[in-house]
Amino acid sequence: MNVADTNAHFGSEEWAMSVAIALIWGASFLFIAIAIDFVATPVVPMARVFFGSLALLVIPSARKHIDRCDYRRVAFLGLIWMAIPFTLYPMAERSVSSAVTGMLNGGLPVVTVVVTAVFVRQRPSAKRILAVLIGFLGIAVISLTSISDGASASLHGIIYLLIALLCYAIAVNVAQPIQAKYGSLTTMLWIEAFALLWTLPFGVPALWRSEFNFGALCALIALGALGTGLAFVVYGTLLNRAGTVRGMVGTFFTPVVATILGALFRDEEIHLTAIIGMLIVIYGAILTSRPERVTFVDATPTR
Repeated sequence: MNVADTNAHFGSEEWAMSVAIALIWGASFLFIAIAIDFVATPVVPMARVFFGSLALLVIPSARKHIDRCDYRRVAFLGLIWMAIPFTLYPMAERSVSSAVTGMLNGGLPVVTVVVTAVFVRQRPSAKRILAVLIGFLGIAVISLTSISDGASASLHGIIYLLIALLCYAIAVNVAQPIQAKYGSLTTMLWIEAFALLWTLPFGVPALWRSEFNFGALCALIALGALGTGLAFVVYGTLLNRAGTVRGMVGTFFTPVVATILGALFRDEEIHLTAIIGMLIVIYGAILTSRPERVTFVDATPTR
């Protein structure tokens, strides 16, 4: 893994960014649930990247050109980081509660550790693996509590969510060189622009199968401007500062936010074991945020 992923200090600014990501993305599952009560599924990803792009366009430093040679990579990121997972989440929430969706999304660091190890061809340390698995244990406790009732989740919905997590894990590794080259604002604006091109052919016809509702419109605006605009910029900045794996820390807390909001606004029941799971999740996040000690070996050849 890169040096930033193992040695960089994870201080108050990194924690503040992680908390902001957790709050925004934790609320995004509620926004999706509200939106799909009135609009067809393909409208959601299209609206997310549309309002997200508008939010970024108002920032002058985001409106920069990128090299033509990077178009292919950015177009791929628009597909795998946004178009596909943004479609899979509302598909999943047709049969999975917003709380369970947020809970499973908290397992992203586990998938990211595996994918990152493949990308860099280096096995994570035992401490890093243990820390992430502790976080995932908390996610599992929360999820099993909700799934056991037979009404909060379905098998195909869970599969959709797992595929979305895999897409995210691949994307964060592919995106790092682009973000380092152009910065988070410009990178995200271009990715969202390509994502809009990917989603338009499916989203526009789906508008005719949708019902206008002011609450759903507000949910889509918040989902796009905050969840796809602001949060992705903060997330990209955090990835550059803390590394691929430790940049995932905020996702550990999304289940907490999603579960609380689901109970408050969607009448989704919270069990005692889910609260215990939340505490395990927080502990795993704290362990994951700690930098690893790196032992430098003298590479001077001996005779």
